[in-house]
Amino acid sequence: MSCLLFAVLPQCSHADDAPLFIPQWLGAQYTFVDQNQSRVHSPYAGPLSLKPDGSTARSHTFGAYFGIALPWHFQYYWDVEMFKGEGVSNATGLGGLTNGDIIRSGVASLGKRPYVARNYLRWVLPLGDETNEVERGQDQLPGHEAIKHIEVKIGLMAANDDFDKNRYANATRTQFMNWSLWNNTTWDFASDTRGYTDGVMIGWMMKGWTLRYGIYRMPVEANGQALVKSLSASSGQQLELTLQPKPDGWALRFLGYYNKGNLGIYQQAIEIAQLTGQVPDIHADDAPDRHKFGFGINGELPVADNGDTGFFMRAGWNDGHTESFIFAEVDRLLSGGFQLSGAHWQRSDDRLGVGIAIEGLSRDHAQYLQMGGDGFLLGDGGLRYGPEQIAEVYYSIAVINHLTISPDLQFIRNPGYNRDRGPARFAGLRAHVQF
Repeated sequence: MSCLLFAVLPQCSHADDAPLFIPQWLGAQYTFVDQNQSRVHSPYAGPLSLKPDGSTARSHTFGAYFGIALPWHFQYYWDVEMFKGEGVSNATGLGGLTNGDIIRSGVASLGKRPYVARNYLRWVLPLGDETNEVERGQDQLPGHEAIKHIEVKIGLMAANDDFDKNRYANATRTQFMNWSLWNNTTWDFASDTRGYTDGVMIGWMMKGWTLRYGIYRMPVEANGQALVKSLSASSGQQLELTLQPKPDGWALRFLGYYNKGNLGIYQQAIEIAQLTGQVPDIHADDAPDRHKFGFGINGELPVADNGDTGFFMRAGWNDGHTESFIFAEVDRLLSGGFQLSGAHWQRSDDRLGVGIAIEGLSRDHAQYLQMGGDGFLLGDGGLRYGPEQIAEVYYSIAVINHLTISPDLQFIRNPGYNRDRGPARFAGLRAHVQF
């Protein structure tokens, strides 16, 4: 379909090679993870602990991704996914969970049927004539796009599609699988239990730097699927500045977030428990118009092999005063590692990744768990606090075009921040097909 068909319109978009109004299939993927958790030293356990006798679980994710080019620099994206299976120990007992794909499982009551993951409109306002080529990819129509531009997205999406990205530690299906290595787990980003929400993202993209702001609907309750109806009542906001002087060079990202919602306060839950002689319950203390905020820094440094070899790091902090509500129970994070290209042993499409993460809790959060309180991921019935320490190594083997297989090993000391338990070892095998 040529632009002549739209001659009556004020402008016909040349940003994409795709014909206008014709849906394009942008990609599909399937990821399988088989993971085994070792036996864990466990003098005591709670309802959300790692299983003492070990655990084996398999997960499957399927996805198909579509886009449509529209006039006036608009684009529309629609993705559908499906999750089957589960995570080891029911995906609880850790700050840094070991299989990033199980975030798509939601809760058991959601079932295992296909669901719409993304459904949003994107608009780009060029700010100059210089363009670069955009290749076809998930949520990315092929064509040419202005290097300097304003970008607006509105609809159903994932906040971490646009924030806290990293070249070497960003994709759980092809890179690190531990949550604290592919994301900043102190960033309690707004989403439902599958990781998606409705909202607006505005980005200002210039040469050498970008600035993004996003506001999204919060869940009604901790780790809940239902989202609030109004952004004025409850919202998650984030602002991120990215510095990257050269497109393929080093990058630093500075992230700040501010959540307003129906949140509990750890100290108040503790005080109520001390007065009543009961176990503290943060969920019973939930009240509207409470706030949680935090900050993160994220860096990447390519060093060789056209950027396929390089280093990464993240650091994160949140106030730890109000409850961990959405993503993970982590209040402090320091992580880093490297990716090494297989070009050094004549396997240019293979990748070796090594990463470590150290995470911690605020004093109030740790005391709450010590007194027997439960979060949505943690609850050993007690706690002798110690930072959770994570190491992960994976090797991604490019078997044939579109197929990679990745053995993965993880070692975690003080699982769930508990010196009385662990260590825990995890061995996994991941297969990923992408078209």
